[in-house]
Amino acid sequence: MRLREIGEFGLIGRISSRVADGAGVRIGIGDDAAATEPTPGRWLLVTSDMLLEGIHFDLAFTDPYRLGRKSLAVNLSDVAAMGGEPRHFLLSLAVPTGVTVEFLDRFTEGMLDLAREHGVTLIGGDTCRSSNGLVISVTLHGEQVPELVVRRGGARPGDHVFVTGTVGDSALGLELLRRGERRGWAVDRHLDPTPRVRAGLALAGARLPSAMIDVSDGLVADLGHILDLSGVGACLKLDRLPLSPSFRELAPQMTPNPSLLSLTGGEDYELLFTVPADRSEEVAPLLVETGCAATLIGEITDGRGLAVVGPDGREIPVTCGGYNHFAVA
Repeated sequence: MRLREIGEFGLIGRISSRVADGAGVRIGIGDDAAATEPTPGRWLLVTSDMLLEGIHFDLAFTDPYRLGRKSLAVNLSDVAAMGGEPRHFLLSLAVPTGVTVEFLDRFTEGMLDLAREHGVTLIGGDTCRSSNGLVISVTLHGEQVPELVVRRGGARPGDHVFVTGTVGDSALGLELLRRGERRGWAVDRHLDPTPRVRAGLALAGARLPSAMIDVSDGLVADLGHILDLSGVGACLKLDRLPLSPSFRELAPQMTPNPSLLSLTGGEDYELLFTVPADRSEEVAPLLVETGCAATLIGEITDGRGLAVVGPDGREIPVTCGGYNHFAVA
């Protein structure tokens, strides 16, 4: 079915009919604006991400269901990185001619399935026609008590650097997709990432991280944001990076420098955080119930800059600063 057969309000109706009531929602989809009631004593956390066809995703690689999940996951990851609890979100779509109602139904199904997994409610948004590819914009609201909100600028010399899960998988998955592969661990990690909401809440609740960020632009680039805002440096141990069995097997076939891929590949959406050294041993047992492990990969240092040290003790030059949308602007 073509979108023109049901129109904008028909599309909105198909989406809103699947949305259940959510905690704190006083007016949902249907009026000129939504109304939510914030939890007393909590800060409102707001994040927004835009995904553009041909830049952030390729419809030749992904299906609409996983695209819907990922579109929300990248926002959930931002709130997780601040130790917040996600609550409500807005969805805006610019839809090109040729996209079917069935595609949008599956897209919505994927997004709302992930929303239910995290207790998040869709409360509104916008739709319009696009003349140049599918555009997806999500704005997510989260909450946290002020004293538990984790920011990027709190790292101090001597803190230990941790990362959840494994790194490099998404970048590997993208390369596999470009080579015609459509299945496998790394491909799934790229198309359907897992936002570490439970881990972020647990870490914040225990007041463990001095700084935290999600790995969206790559481990080196995102650690660089922590270092810049904290006014410190860091030393990473290359042989400590957590790599999946799939990455260890396939990355050497994809690139002559797998280490660089693990350090600079983006869209893993893991949590990268620093912890005072005397509390490092609290990290592992705390995260057991979240189903997510974290690995100690380095230490915050005096001065500025990042050093990556190989197994032989020699420093490895790393120059990639992460993805830059405006590199050719």
